[in-house]
Amino acid sequence: MPLRIHALYHVDFEKLGYIEQWASNNGHSITTTRFYENDKLPDLNSFDWLIIMGGPMGVYEEDSYPCLITEKQFIKNSIDAGKTVIGVCLGAQLIADCLGAKVEPSGVKEIGWMPIELTEQGKAHPLLRQLPKEAFNVFHWHGDGFDRPKGSVPIATSQFWDNQGFIYQSEKHKQLNTWVMGWQCHFEVTPKSMIDMVAEGGDYIRESITHHPDSVQTAKQILALGEQYIEDNNAWLSLMLDNMANIDS
Repeated sequence: MPLRIHALYHVDFEKLGYIEQWASNNGHSITTTRFYENDKLPDLNSFDWLIIMGGPMGVYEEDSYPCLITEKQFIKNSIDAGKTVIGVCLGAQLIADCLGAKVEPSGVKEIGWMPIELTEQGKAHPLLRQLPKEAFNVFHWHGDGFDRPKGSVPIATSQFWDNQGFIYQSEKHKQLNTWVMGWQCHFEVTPKSMIDMVAEGGDYIRESITHHPDSVQTAKQILALGEQYIEDNNAWLSLMLDNMANIDS
């Protein structure tokens, strides 16, 4: 059954990426709220899935980004309604915050293609069953981290931060066969979106690599490794989304 997907965008250069292609391939529709254009949030009844994308702000910067206040309430309302909610990077951090977990600067920035590994719970989870059982490389672009939300399943770790992802289901989600999932990394990145992020974040990369040389790659390294890893990352994301959609239908 076709899904109505609504995406929340915080900046022009972090959009759905490969998720757009997956949605098109499967006949799903997409609507968006662009906070940087002061778009309004939709009615909860107008969508099935909510996907929250990344951005350079922190979830705790409500004074600088007042839209975070209304966005958090919207995310909470979506979770309470039993919607499938997916968060990418900042999106995952916002979900964690809405579920009562602490989100703060992690003390280390992860930028570039570096490995994560599924936890034992992640390896056994039905949504992730086709993902590699050994460590695999994904695209990181974050300096904040979250504690594991209460009641959620921790699904991945990295060398630099234990909580790289989680899956959550309330009783209502279990009744509806829907899910809440957050990832720090960017499975959705495409060659174009990676180039856009690197172009927009060039100064951020150069500044970060000075202080975190072990966990930040140069723009040249990121682009070269992307040619090697993007296809696999998109394929893994497609499998996860297929699993969510098939269970949800």
